Amino acid sequence: MNKIYQAVADCRPTFVKMCYTFTKDVNEIDEVVQECIIYFMQMNPQTLKKIYDKDGQKGLIRYGAVVLRRSFTSVRSPYYYKYKKYYTHLDQQASNITYDIKETGETSNEKHLYNLPNAEEYQQWQKLELIDQALEEIYWYDRDVFKLYYYEGNTLSGLAKKTGISRNSLFTTIDKVREQLKELLDE
Repeated sequence: MNKIYQAVADCRPTFVKMCYTFTKDVNEIDEVVQECIIYFMQMNPQTLKKIYDKDGQKGLIRYGAVVLRRSFTSVRSPYYYKYKKYYTHLDQQASNITYDIKETGETSNEKHLYNLPNAEEYQQWQKLELIDQALEEIYWYDRDVFKLYYYEGNTLSGLAKKTGISRNSLFTTIDKVREQLKELLDE
């Protein structure tokens, strides 16, 4: 198996060249190729051996091409979950904010993690605090159902299965709490 793993490692330059089809970002290419090599290392050894025995290094490259394409195009790929989803979200936050540079008064829209705002700069946190305070004034059952749905990210069907309460009853309760919150927060 060491021979096969060495052959996978030798395919790295080829994998890097293949990635330029999808992006020119060197950091992204390095991450995707690393995920591809990890994929081979975690693969079923018998399957990997069959691929290598059948076509040698060319078979590994062909299989790697499929893994690389999926990494760039599929939201279900390990690369997307580990890197792309997280950094894209941070990138979008940073690109929507303009900050002063030093004391010159110039502004920058560059995408850097340094441009992310502090939590204090968001008024959303204040709004969430108001919602939490308003929830304290609501009947305990309604409040708990609302929290299970919104705070824990349950779906109505999933919540119905967990609690044994009908889906329609849960929907009615959650809708009622929404209306009560709107009244309490004057919105």
